[in-house]
Amino acid sequence: MDIELSIVMPCLNEAETLERCIVKAQDFLARSGVAGEIVIGDNGSTDGSQEIARRLGAVVVDVPVRGYGAAIYGAVHAARGRYCIMGDSDDSYDFSKLDVFVAAMRNGAALVMGNRFKGGLGPGAMPWKNRYIGNPILSGLGRLLFRTPIQDFHCGIRGFSRAAFLAMDLRTTGMEFASEMVIKATLLKMDIREVPTTLDKDGRSRPPHLRPWRDGWRHLRFMLLFSPNWLFLYPGALLMLAGIVLGAGLMATPLDLGGLRFSVGTLIYCVTMIEVGFQALWFALLSRAYTVQEGLVPQSARMRALDRVVTLEAGLLAGLALLAVGFGLLGYAVSIWSGARFGGLDVDQIARVCIGSSLAISLGFEVMLSSLLLSTLKLNVRHLPGMQGG
Repeated sequence: MDIELSIVMPCLNEAETLERCIVKAQDFLARSGVAGEIVIGDNGSTDGSQEIARRLGAVVVDVPVRGYGAAIYGAVHAARGRYCIMGDSDDSYDFSKLDVFVAAMRNGAALVMGNRFKGGLGPGAMPWKNRYIGNPILSGLGRLLFRTPIQDFHCGIRGFSRAAFLAMDLRTTGMEFASEMVIKATLLKMDIREVPTTLDKDGRSRPPHLRPWRDGWRHLRFMLLFSPNWLFLYPGALLMLAGIVLGAGLMATPLDLGGLRFSVGTLIYCVTMIEVGFQALWFALLSRAYTVQEGLVPQSARMRALDRVVTLEAGLLAGLALLAVGFGLLGYAVSIWSGARFGGLDVDQIARVCIGSSLAISLGFEVMLSSLLLSTLKLNVRHLPGMQGG
């Protein structure tokens, strides 16, 4: 019989609640008539969880790589269903009520996210810091950075087609896996839908694996690193623009505002703004190149067009041009200094020219070195069968 649905549960020492979760999933399959299976991705349990699952007829996949994402990834790859629904095995999600997930996937959805706030939170199901601080901030940030429609970004129960899962090519092994799935599906412009679901207090007597502050920070860090435009590009461009606008005026003449005089000292800080902003722009390019090369994000048409322009050769030529400007300004400063008569030396003028020279030389070397690093990150390296990875 063809299997339509695989119900996937990650497991690490969940003997206390695993049986309840499997029985609820079996009840759903029996009631709905959906041809399905239950797959447990076991992460090395030592409390007999594997035996419980096998006794109840579930498929147990041993996943030696530790981590929430690794356990789900291993289980999904071993699953045989056309669709998968994943959920925690701590009895916080009700596996007997999966009808809305299956209906949405049958209707063409690639990823179906549960929304715990629309379905209902049981007493003690979610700590206040998760409900009022962590989840709203992370979900809001996800919508801002990636324009995803999802309101409950980190709901643990979700369904997806096997084809969509393979297309996402998920790489993370820890808690970041949940964020990566939503982000990848959004970037790939998949059909993402949200359905109401419930969340109850987990049935374990021991503390949960989830550690709110640590795991919240891991999700936040992952989302920021996944969005180099917001992390590097936009702040860097604003900082560089402000430095250029203010610095250009001060290069020509000091500025007096309300009795305050802005001159060479301010110009030095404008140069710092330009250099830091310029470095942030390069960080955006470098981080994007790395994430594309590692398969974390798909390469957009805009990035492909930019790749044709930002080449190693173009970077080296641009760097040499900046160096020529810098050393030219240095020669001009020396000529002013050597040709000045005693008492007629304009120290501020010399300083402004030297600052401009120093900026051009610094940017020139930075462009050349960053171009070399960028070209290294873009190298296409494949390990052939039988080759030892370095």
